[in-house]
Amino acid sequence: MKLHAICTGRAEKLPGKSYKTGIFKMPVTGHVLIDAQGIVGDAICNRKHHGGVDQAIYIEGLDTLNWWSEQLGKPIAPGTFGENLVMAGLDNRDVHIGDRFTIDEVVLEATSARIPCATFTSRMDDRTFAKRYTAAARPGIYCRVVLGGVVTAGEAVSYQAFEGAKVTVAETMATFGKRLNEETRQRFLAAPIHYKLRDELNRY
Repeated sequence: MKLHAICTGRAEKLPGKSYKTGIFKMPVTGHVLIDAQGIVGDAICNRKHHGGVDQAIYIEGLDTLNWWSEQLGKPIAPGTFGENLVMAGLDNRDVHIGDRFTIDEVVLEATSARIPCATFTSRMDDRTFAKRYTAAARPGIYCRVVLGGVVTAGEAVSYQAFEGAKVTVAETMATFGKRLNEETRQRFLAAPIHYKLRDELNRY
């Protein structure tokens, strides 16, 4: 696996919208610093729903972006979905909560799925895209930063599967907003899931 692209963005307005978003990301070159909050200098405009320690970095697999290119009939360049890192050799469907990506000194741990929102739909200029993204069951991967440091596009990425309870990232999108049965709830809680999801599951 290889770090295919690093993408960052500035605060910009969506066409026809009054608010600013950091979803417009473009590949950058050179060394990039990652700390506990994500890529230093990357725009995060709505911190209620974006950013934070358990979704500091958003990853898309290059295999998945190529699949979307085929589905949509047009190239999906790195950064199009608002992702921070694109990993060559990665299919999003294969990732479980707790799986780790190591890039030199940086260690990232999967915590949850990227949930499509109105901003994403506007970005793609397709009112049906949130439904299409959910139905595809290939969500992007939010990660916490276990160890920060400097990364550069082109570096090798080592992948370590979580050895505990198995919860696919796709499951966390498929069950978003739904009440889980007790067996599934306990399986989710046994994995290092996003703290917001953990708090929600602990309330019942």
